[in-house]
Amino acid sequence: MKIFIKVKTKAKKEFVKKIGVNSYAVSVKERPIQGKANQAVIEALAEHFGVKKSNIKIISGLASKQKIIEIGSN
Repeated sequence: MKIFIKVKTKAKKEFVKKIGVNSYAVSVKERPIQGKANQAVIEALAEHFGVKKSNIKIISGLASKQKIIEIGSN
């Protein structure tokens, strides 16, 4: 499954919120330095969807607030 996300970094509260059919807003506490925010996004999505972190891959937007994520099963 592919989803589109908009990321907010340096947030006070972490959450994953559905904003459209395949669109989500993800808020993380980490700063966008050395991939820490991307890792926090993967962890938040894994917890939200109940999958392993290894099943989530950032396809597009590594250095952007808007990302395309692929979520596998297992």
